[in-house]
Amino acid sequence: MTEKRPDTLSEKQAETEQVTDKKPTEGTDELAAKQPSEQPEAEQPSEQPEAEQELINKETELQKAIKTLETALTKEQEAHQKMKDLLLRVQADAQNTKRRAEQDVAKTHKFALSKFAEALLPVIDSMESSLVEESADETVQAMKKGMELTLKLFLDTLKKFNIEQVAPENGEPFNPDYHQAISQTEAPETEPGSIINVFQKGYVLNNRLIRPAMVIVSK
Repeated sequence: MTEKRPDTLSEKQAETEQVTDKKPTEGTDELAAKQPSEQPEAEQPSEQPEAEQELINKETELQKAIKTLETALTKEQEAHQKMKDLLLRVQADAQNTKRRAEQDVAKTHKFALSKFAEALLPVIDSMESSLVEESADETVQAMKKGMELTLKLFLDTLKKFNIEQVAPENGEPFNPDYHQAISQTEAPETEPGSIINVFQKGYVLNNRLIRPAMVIVSK
């Protein structure tokens, strides 16, 4: 029992030394933690210039995209205007074609008898020439009277189809639209350029000349 005490005392001393050794270390660690670090922290690189540059790049791209869209819109508007002008021209051409066709049809109906009337004119001329001759024979006079009635009926029928005579009177001014001068002669009693004799009557169809009147004009 007496021999073991020194060992126990030695153990207590050793434990005391270990505790003593630990305490300064713990205090030193706490003090080191409380003291500010003397080494300066490394400065972080600023991200603001990069963000600004990225914003500028995006704005530039947006402006380019807007300009591209504006150019495309202008081209589309020009193409639309061209198509509109083309459509208007086509419509105008169609209307003009339709109008001309209608006019041609109207003229065809209006002047369809022109050739037929021209073919009848020699018959009328022959009848009128026969009526000019004078005769004392009663038979001839009866035939002449019947021919006059036939000629009148013939001319009245032509009028129903708007075929009318151009029969100028002597002394009437010469009209180149309806008269054709076959000769000129001195006629002191009439004004120059006046009709002094009708050689052959003219005809019009719907106021359109079929044949001019053949006349002699005074100088």
